Order: sequence, then C-alpha cells, then structure tokens
Amino acid sequence: QNEKELQDVVKQQEEKMLQLIDKSGEVTRLKEEVSQLKRSLQHAETEAKVLWEEMRGKELQVDTANVQERVMLRREVDKLRLLLLEKEDENLRLTDKY
Repeated sequence: QNEKELQDVVKQQEEKMLQLIDKSGEVTRLKEEVSQLKRSLQHAETEAKVLWEEMRGKELQVDTANVQERVMLRREVDKLRLLLLEKEDENLRLTDKY
C-alpha cells in the first residue's frame, strides 16, 4: 500500500516537473519575442525619425503618392516579418515537441 502511494506521489511530481519545463520553455520563447519586438520598435522609431527629417526638409508640396506608397511597402514588410516570426515560433514549438 505504501509503495503504491509512493509511486503515485513520484508520478505526480514527475508530471509537475514536466509542466514546469514546458512553462520554462514558454517563458524563454516569450522573452525572445519581447526582445524581437523591442528591436522592431527601435527600427520603426528610426524609420519614423528619418522620414520626419526628410519631410521637414521638403517644401509644402510633398509627393503624397510617393509617401503613401512607401507607407504601404513598410506595412507589407512588417506583415512579412510577422509571418516569419510566426513560422520561427512554430518551428521552435515543433522542435521542442519532438
């Protein structure tokens, strides 16, 4: 009887350890994602500064079509970056799983 109880306790502890390992991996992935987001934010801030300086230096008659096209292209690049990050995260999850 005591041996059975001890086996049950050991099994429960093993399950808790596996859960902690899973959570630890998730925390690591989330920290990496936060780091990537911070880099993306810094990149976006730099781009905004450059664009602001460029716009400030021009006359009032700004080529709005050009600016709109550049904004659209930046959005597309951001979408592609997001897809890449999602695929990398999926690959990490699959690697961790197997």
